[in-house]
Amino acid sequence: MRLFEVLEAHRYGSVHLCTDERTGLRAVIALHNTKLGPAIGGTRALRYREEEAAIVDAVRLARGMAYKAAISGLPHGGGKAVIMLPEREFDRTALFERFGEFVDSLGGRYVTCEDSGTSTGDMDVIATRTRQVLGTSKGSADPSPFTALGVRRAMEAIVRYKLGRESLEGLHVAVQGVGHVGYHLVKEVTRLGARVTVADTSAQATERARSEFNAEVVSTDEILFTQCDILAPCALGAVFNDVTIPKLRTGMIVGASNNVLAESRHGDALRARGILYAPDYVANAGGLINVATEHSPGGYNREDATAKVMGIYETVLNILQRAEREDVSTHVVADRIVDEMIF
Repeated sequence: MRLFEVLEAHRYGSVHLCTDERTGLRAVIALHNTKLGPAIGGTRALRYREEEAAIVDAVRLARGMAYKAAISGLPHGGGKAVIMLPEREFDRTALFERFGEFVDSLGGRYVTCEDSGTSTGDMDVIATRTRQVLGTSKGSADPSPFTALGVRRAMEAIVRYKLGRESLEGLHVAVQGVGHVGYHLVKEVTRLGARVTVADTSAQATERARSEFNAEVVSTDEILFTQCDILAPCALGAVFNDVTIPKLRTGMIVGASNNVLAESRHGDALRARGILYAPDYVANAGGLINVATEHSPGGYNREDATAKVMGIYETVLNILQRAEREDVSTHVVADRIVDEMIF
């Protein structure tokens, strides 16, 4: 991997590496841009087959966080941490203590929080070693409900724009992935009268959605190609590519996953098919908005956080309208808005 070429392609920034033999820690912290303020972004803890994959993951995700923070009007840059979990047995507490020291060594340039593979409990451990952590049990805790709320508001905006209606009632939403965020999203949209189809690699997760919300369950191979009004990817990234886009059977895409376009050109491919796409880092910004509120001078306030997340509706609607005026894809408009702010 040519690391500097990757960084230049994403207009970076800096990347920091840490290894610790005693705890087994191997971690990457990527800071994309700090023009608007200290970088904020979650810590992802997974097992990676190759260290290059972990670094690229951190770099791509940190860029997304920078754009997400800027488009949401937050006084923050974008960062992301990736911990390559050891293959051998390890002391999780000791590992996250050492990681907290790594975060602290950056002198406040990076503020971490929960992400895939980490929990509120892990944030509590990190907090014993640094103040640069959010989402602890004494703070805003689990951001998933706020991410789901923001995605729901993005759906309402895109439905108003495309269909001229104010409600999700009677619409069919297909949700790929019903883990933390996906579960709460299904709860949000069914409460408003939408019909839902779901898929997940976890049978327990899909059964929960079926029993609690009367969701139809299909296989993970089918969900992207389910005929529906709104397709909501809430699992892995890069799901829209040369193979999947020609087979999509939806008119709108609004989800919680990051980096759903395999390449930028796939946003144009969606537009060519008449599929309206709410840029992922705009639609899924609710969790970041919530946790960033904790970093504000006045401290965390749930009502303020909720009000800010509700504003995703106006942000998405403005992007859709500008894309029409400029005759370009929605992801191009979103990127233009952010580039004007941070470069």
